[in-house]
This record gives sequence, C-alpha cells and structure tokens, in this order.
Amino acid sequence: MAAILVAAMVVLLSVTVAESATVEYQFEVATMNVTRLCGSKSIVVVNGQFPGPTVSAREGDLVVVRVVNKAQYNMSIHWHGVRQLRSGWADGPAYITQCPVQPGKSYVYKFTITGQRGTLWWHAHISWLRATVYGPIVILPKLGVPYPFAAPYKEVPLMFGEWWKADTEAVISQALQTGGGPNVSDAFTINGLPGPLYNCSAKGLCHTFKLKVKPGKTYMLRIINAALNDELFFSIAGHTLTIVDVDAVYIKPITVETLLITPGQTTNVLLTAKPSYPGATYYMMAAPYSTAASGTFDNTTVAGILEYEDPSSPSSAGFNKNLPLLRPTLPQINDTSFVSNYTAKLRSLATEEYPAEVPQEVDRRFFFTVGLGTHPCAVNGTCQGPTNDSRFAAAVNNVSFVLPTTALLQSHYTGMSNGVYSSNFPAVPQSPFNYTGTPPNNTNVSNGTRLVVLSYGDAVELVMQGTSILGAESHPFHLHGFNFFVVGQGFGNFDPAKDPAKYNLVDPVERNTVGVPAAGWVAIRFRADNPGVWFMHCHLEVHVSWGLKMAWVVQDGSLPDQKLLPPPSDLPKC
Repeated sequence: MAAILVAAMVVLLSVTVAESATVEYQFEVATMNVTRLCGSKSIVVVNGQFPGPTVSAREGDLVVVRVVNKAQYNMSIHWHGVRQLRSGWADGPAYITQCPVQPGKSYVYKFTITGQRGTLWWHAHISWLRATVYGPIVILPKLGVPYPFAAPYKEVPLMFGEWWKADTEAVISQALQTGGGPNVSDAFTINGLPGPLYNCSAKGLCHTFKLKVKPGKTYMLRIINAALNDELFFSIAGHTLTIVDVDAVYIKPITVETLLITPGQTTNVLLTAKPSYPGATYYMMAAPYSTAASGTFDNTTVAGILEYEDPSSPSSAGFNKNLPLLRPTLPQINDTSFVSNYTAKLRSLATEEYPAEVPQEVDRRFFFTVGLGTHPCAVNGTCQGPTNDSRFAAAVNNVSFVLPTTALLQSHYTGMSNGVYSSNFPAVPQSPFNYTGTPPNNTNVSNGTRLVVLSYGDAVELVMQGTSILGAESHPFHLHGFNFFVVGQGFGNFDPAKDPAKYNLVDPVERNTVGVPAAGWVAIRFRADNPGVWFMHCHLEVHVSWGLKMAWVVQDGSLPDQKLLPPPSDLPKC
C-alpha cells in the first residue's frame, strides 16, 4: 500500500511539474537595415527579426526574458496584457515601473502567466520605438486543458503594423518641437510586409504576406494590432471569421465578415477553409477606422493573400497569378455604427470553468473625460497647433500627464514620492461642460504627474467620456496590470441617472484595451487586486505623446500574497 502511495505521489509531482515550467528568452535589441516601399532604412529590432520573435508559454509558466540593449536609444519592453500579479517591476513602461535600459546595459524581466491563455504581445514602451520593436505572445492552456472550441489544424500570428519611410523618432521629436501633428505613416503592414497595393511593393509579391491553406481545414489567426496610431478594419474575401478570444480572454463565439481591432488589442479568430479547392485566391485586407480630421491618419489599405493548396497539383510552387483574386468590401473609414454594433456583440464566455467575475458592488467611482486640448505657445513663439498661438495637447480630466524623470513604482515602493508625483488626480472633471457638444472657448489643459490611489481589493467603476474638443474621435485606452469588464457604452454624454440601468453585469466582455467611442462613453469595472503602480493611456501613440495618460497606485493588502514583491537587483537606474 505504501509503495502504491509513493508511486501515486511521484505521478502527481510529475504532473504538477509538467503543468508549470520556466521559459527563457534572450532579446538583443539592435539596429538593422530593412527595405520596404523601394527604400532602405535603419530600424530598431529584436534578435534581427521584424516583427520580433514570438514568446510562447503555457498558463502558469514563469517567463524570463533577458533584454540586452545594443541600440543607441534607451529601451524598455512592455508585456502587453500580462497581468503581472505582484511583479510590476517587469511591466515595462519607461518611468512608470522602471527606468529605461540604457545603451550597453541589460535587464531581466521575470513574470508568471497567471489565469490567462490566448494571444497577447510585447512592444517597446518608450517614445515611438514600438514602431518596429514588437512581437507576439502566445499563451497556450495548461497541459491537458483543451480550448473551449474545436482545436484548429494550425495557428498563425497576424500582426498589423505601420511603416514610415522617415525615422519615427525624428517624426515625433519634430512634432513636439513645433506643437503640430506628426507626419503619418506611409503604409500598413501584415507581419512586417506592406503588400501589393502600395507602389514599389507589388512586383513579385516578395513584400506580401501569404497564407496557404488546405481545403476543409480550420486555422486560428492570432490577430494583433501593433499599429502606432490607427484602428483597423479587417476582412478576408469570400470567408467568414469566428471570433473566440479577445485580449487573451475567451468569448462567446461570434461569426463576422469584418472585425475591428484597435492598437493594443488582440483577437483570435477561426478561419475555416472552403471544403474543396475553389480555383481562386483571396485578399486579406485591413484599412483604418477614424473619425479624426482629414490628414491626421494613414488612409491606405494593406493586403495579404489567402491561397489554397491545389490537391491535383502536389507542387508547392509559388503564387498562381492566373487565378481570379477576390477583394473584400470593408466599411467606410468613419463607420461608427459598424464599430458600435460590432463591439456590442462581444460577450464573455461566462461559464463555470471560465466565469465572468464582474464586481456587482462598487467601492470607488470615477468619471474621466478623455480627449484633445491645447497648450499655449512659448512667449512670443509661433506654433503649428490648432491655431498659430497654440500647441496640440491631450488630457484626462484636463490633466495632461507629465512623465517623471525617475520611475513612479520605485518612488511609491520606497515612500519617496515627494517631488515625483502627487496623489490628487481628480475623480471627476473639475469644470463640467457639454462634453460632446459645442467645445468651450478655452481648450487649454493643465500639466501634472498626478495619480489615483486605491486600496487593495477596491471594486472600481470608471466611466471614460470622449469629448468633441478639436474633433470627436475614438480613443483606445489600455490599462496595465489588470483586465476589466466593459459593462456599458453609448453615444453622447453619459447620464448617471439612466445609463447604469443598462449595464451588462452578467457576461460583459473582459479586456485590457477598450475603445472610448467617438463622441461617446464607455463604462468599465475592475477589482484592484494587484499592488503596484499601473499606467493607463490611449494606445494611439500620438495622443500618448501629447499627454493622454495617467496612472493608478494600488496599495498593498494585509496578507503576504497581497503585497508587491521587492525590486530585482538589476533594476535599471535613471
């Protein structure tokens, strides 16, 4: 009997060990020359790859990534969407959770994947370097745990990006000097390739992403929007897409012809190939969604090609140009009704195995206005902002966030916050106005490094209200360190007397990045169960540069597993 017990314990231990592993990566950040759109330029990449390498792990694994900075820029890497429970030192945003990794230095990011499975991504989180420094994170379920849908034949990452002929660091530097809007990108890309619809890119299709499929097979596309400044529609001609997961959270499957994905978001879709060889090829296309003023976005279209293996031809020869090439129809660039209807369809799976743990009661309520504004020019200066005596700015509750020169998390942890940040971020607008109506005459915003402090375990409700100042546009907001539930959204001004009655508190979609509707509002709820300092910002990089960002401090809880872990010994210094 004792021998049987020992044997059972050995088996149990081996299963436990197998369920969680340590996966290690080395990221060498350096520059390399890349040719796109008939021109070569030096870009910053990881391990000589563009896009960068895939980080693969299972739920429960410890991920260890040693980042060695061989580029000429300061660097930090953010693991977008990873909860980082008690491991905020590994979150990555420069001057929020760490000082940047200086040229010639290194830093080891360590974090455990807890309660997550699906697709996330990593990217540089300093200045505009994420233009080329990005890659997928693939989180598989624990060993032996199936997907809550039929397993696909193959899984394929699909990353949208933007390509500039110019140096993006120079683009944003010039814009911040002049106070004007930055130049827009020259192309969108799929997995780093601009595709055949751009000049200089069509010949030979060598800069086109191609996906070859077998008839009757189902493929899971792990779609990631890594574009700097553009929300994107995506569709594949002649095929539907079944969405099963957003932001590494399973949802009730929905089948669509077109999806919308904002910068920062991920979407897993099942693509089932036609049952027999169709004798055609199909464009996979992405184009921007924007309600912004003309000229402030890249109004172009990127295409990849979906082609079928021909069972009658065993050769895996290249693209067959003799077949018809079909094109999908995408929504109009400013189709807000499509976006509203699409986002309203997303619902959490909300099963016993994958529950939607929506806070039913709320401890802290916040109402944040999010949108653009202005700063005055320097004395006797001229600017290229909305008027020649103003500069573009952006603000949350009229506070345009100023990054400190030392990391906020370090200041919080050591209790030395004086002179670094204040804890008086306004919970509501200080001067209410008709947010989506005629803008006020004074559009100037204040500057500050002001944070909100939450107690551990607080149930938080946040309503983010878009404004019409300098034009109503959508703002995809990302919260670090948490997932949240999107309990409500609508157009116009939020009505605290009527709108909460329409909240979905049963199966709202759970995400880490949500679009604040153009001239509308979105309500989210989350539980502050992760001690540390957590960045929240628009994921349109131009708006981040203008100040559309803020941060939350979550205090330690009373129990040992409710406290922020001590900083690692190799934490970069400012």
